[in-house]
Formats: sequence, C-alpha cells, structure tokens
Amino acid sequence: MRRLLLAATALATLSPALSPAVAQKGRPDTDAALAGILDQGTNHSEVMVTAQQLSDVIGPRLTNSPAMRRAEAWTQAQFARWGLKNVHKEGFEFGRGWSIERSSVRMLTPRPIQLTAIPIAWTPATNGPLTAPVIVAPMKKVEDFDKWRGKLSGKIVMTTLPDTGDEPDEAPFKRLSSEDLSKLDRFQQPTYDPAALDSRLKRLDYAQKLDAFLKSEGAVAYATMSYRDGKLVSGEGYLFGKGETPALPGVQIAAEDYRRLARLAKTGPAPTLEINSDVRFDDSDSRAYNIIAEIPGSDPKAGYVMAGAHLDSWVAGDGSADNGAGSAMIMEAARILAATGVRPKRTIRFALWAGEEQGILGSMAYVEQHLATRGTSADTAGGRGMQRYYGYSNRWPVTPLPGYKDLAAYFNIDNGSGKLRGLYAERNPAVVPIFREWLAPFASMGATTVALRPTGGTDHVFMQQVGVPGFQFIQDPLDYESRIHHSSIDTFDHLKAADMRQGSIVLASILLNAADADKALPRPPVPTQPVVTDPFAYSDEN
Repeated sequence: MRRLLLAATALATLSPALSPAVAQKGRPDTDAALAGILDQGTNHSEVMVTAQQLSDVIGPRLTNSPAMRRAEAWTQAQFARWGLKNVHKEGFEFGRGWSIERSSVRMLTPRPIQLTAIPIAWTPATNGPLTAPVIVAPMKKVEDFDKWRGKLSGKIVMTTLPDTGDEPDEAPFKRLSSEDLSKLDRFQQPTYDPAALDSRLKRLDYAQKLDAFLKSEGAVAYATMSYRDGKLVSGEGYLFGKGETPALPGVQIAAEDYRRLARLAKTGPAPTLEINSDVRFDDSDSRAYNIIAEIPGSDPKAGYVMAGAHLDSWVAGDGSADNGAGSAMIMEAARILAATGVRPKRTIRFALWAGEEQGILGSMAYVEQHLATRGTSADTAGGRGMQRYYGYSNRWPVTPLPGYKDLAAYFNIDNGSGKLRGLYAERNPAVVPIFREWLAPFASMGATTVALRPTGGTDHVFMQQVGVPGFQFIQDPLDYESRIHHSSIDTFDHLKAADMRQGSIVLASILLNAADADKALPRPPVPTQPVVTDPFAYSDEN
C-alpha cells in the first residue's frame, strides 16, 4: 500500500513539472502527449519483455550470424505491430556470419579439468577433438616471432603473457554520485595527431600475421588469456571478412585457468589440452543490415530527429546489457510515442545498428549513405572493419550529402541498463541550456546532468565527425564495465527494470522535444582538416 501511494505521489508531482519546460519550445498538445508518455512508460511498459526476447529467446547477436538474422526479422515485426511506419532494413557490405554450436576445452594432463573457455570469433572449427601439449609463447608484435621459430610444431600456442592476477580494489557495482556527475562536466580540447592514427592502422594486420606465422611453424591451435578475472570470457575476434578467416582454431581461456596452465608449463611437463570447437560459418549473405522505423512528422520540410542503439553483440553471453538494453529502450520509446498517438512536427526515426562491435560499421554506413562522406573514394575502397574505424577521422575533406541538414539531432544509448542521468553535449556549448531545459522535469528521476565533454566508442561518433549533432546519454555504470561488458555473464539477470523504464521515458520525452522544437539544435560547422595539436611531439613508433 505505501509503495503504491509513493508511486502515485511521484507521478502526480512529476506530471505538472513536465509542462512548462516543454511548452516553451513545443506545441500546445505536448502536455497531453507527455502525460501519455508517463502512463505508457510506467503502467504499460514492455521494455523488459522486449529485452527478454532479445536475451533469452534470440540470444547473442553476432553480426551476420543466424541469431542476428532472427533479431532483424523480429524487431521489424515489432515495430510494425506497434504501428510505426516505413519499417525496413538497410544493408551494407560486411563479411561472414559465424556462430558457436558447442565448444569444450579440457586439460587432460597432469589431471583432467574442464576449463572455462570460448572459441574466438571467426576462427575455424577443430573438426572434432584436437589434443596437443601447450607452449607458453607470448607474442604481441611481429618482432617477437623470431624467438619462437622452430619451437611451435604440434603445439597449442598460448600467446598471452600471463600476469599475476587482477583482484578488484573497489566495488564492481556503482551508481553515479553528484560528485561523479559534476566531474563529467569538463571541457576537453580536441587533439589531432595523424601520426598516432597511422601507427594504429599499421598494427591492425597483426592478427593475420600471427595466424600465418603459427601455421607456418606447424602449430595446431592458439589460446589467449581473458583480460578480466572472475572466470569471465568474451571471445572477441575481428577477422570476419571473406578471405580473412584464420587458418588455426583459437580459444580464449579464463584468466585463472590460463595462469594455471602457464604455471604447470613453467615447472613441466607441459599440460595437454583437448579442444573441441564446433563453430559454423554462414556465407549466405555478406551484407549486414540496420533496422529503421519511423513516426512520421507533420511537416515534410522540417527534417527528422533520430535515436539509435546497436543490436549486434558478442557471443559469450546473451548480449543483454551490451546492447540488448539500449535496443530495448529505443524500441520502447518508439512504442510509447506510437501508443500516445503523437504527431510531431519532425519525423522521429529509430535505428537498430549492426556491426558496432566490429568498428561501428552500421552507423558509419548510414552516415555515408544519408549524411556525408569523408575523404575520396580511394580512401574508402580498400579498408574494412577496424581499418575503416581507425582511419575515418583522418580522411579529408568532409563532403555533405543532400540529406545532411535533414537530421536535426541524433541520440544514442549504449552503456548497459543503468539509469539515464543526462547527456554528453559533445563540446557543443549552444545545446547545453536546451538540454538542461528538456531534462529539468526529470530531476526526481535522476536525469539532470549535461556534460560538455565528449564521449566515444559508439554509434554517435561518426555523426559528430561529419558535423551532425549526435549525442550519447550519461548512464549509471552499475557493473557494466567491471563485469558485464562483452562477457559471458552478459545476461538478462543483470538488467535493471526500473532503470530501463526510466530510460525509455526520458528518451521518449527528449525525442518529442527535439521533434517539436521551433528550431533544430545548433550544430557545429562542417569539419575541416585541423592543424596538428602538438607539432613538436616525437613518436617512438618505427
């Protein structure tokens, strides 16, 4: 009874506060729509049902995998069922599909132990159990190969240098305090260092060179150590293009198990492992697909606002927090707005991106198809995956396309299921007072902060890099980075339902404000090639 009374009181006090801030910039019917957003987002929420379908039923959604194809079909059907319009998918060239049927890694000697391990994405199958002794041969650059020539034949090569452990020194689960949020609001000057970008690009083909070296030396498989303790594995791999598939099976072994193997190999004799990696490639369609849906605007000349999250995930867990949570909140905001019957001035477009985990490729494809290109055709012809990601910001000029000014604002969610606490303003001071006004009604929900600093690593990045106003939400971290991100425990159990309902409501309101605002958000100029930030710096790269 008390809980229900508190909830009713919170809604009663929140709803009136929504009106003044939005009415200043919006239209007369906005008040009723916002009341409907609160009702739909609390009393009729489907966000956790959506997240459960993506997590438990469909599961991990590696780009171009069979599960990702099911997710593409299901999300389109849901958008259509909720009444959204222009529901479709947009393709771009990606590469091979890949999935795990089953896998097992066991230590056979000096005693039998079932190890915690996972096949590395886009590595080949073992075609039945593969048994061989291990050798610890740490390698992280081509110059390390000479040390191990003639020593690897018939071996499972452990290529990571074992460390001594990674015991946590702080709680893995965290909510942002007022002090934490205040520290985010710092202006960070941009830096431009093309030499550093070039050095990253030179290192990207190392995985292929390592695979070729191991094969030439007669190794039968390789193993890496997971980068976190706690028996967590992730299995990231990036050789997904046709013609790039490694020759050798690869597995990532939990840090604790990897260190045990390394200790045994040090004292001798070397342990023997059995690896059974039953993985499947799918080359039926080399194109990946972004999913698009819309709530049409009343003014065809007003352009559109947009919200997105990446639908793809890695395969060790179910992709629940990264980024089933963000995808579910995007979809829920779409459902909420459709259910309220809003008819905004600008079209509201929703996107579920593919290929984010392999270099933010889905949203890059959207930018290049609809908004702007960077560099010349020669700059983009040969690169793929992480080559395109690292090379993108060093291509000039930026050339706007005819639809460049149509996108008035883009909002992204990609940091797990934590409560939305505000927005990063991406070094755009002109949007700060606007965002503060739009967030003001949600102070009692914890969404108050506008941080001038930028944030990176997700699907708003390339929009910012062509001068389109793209923004990422600030979220409570929970245990996203400490345990969940890319890991084998990224499952539904770690999602926070109250936070995701809050996030869906805040997002729906922000989108409605942006869609109905008298003017589009202030945008920076079209980027031009900057001068080198530190022209006096030396590099230790060869």
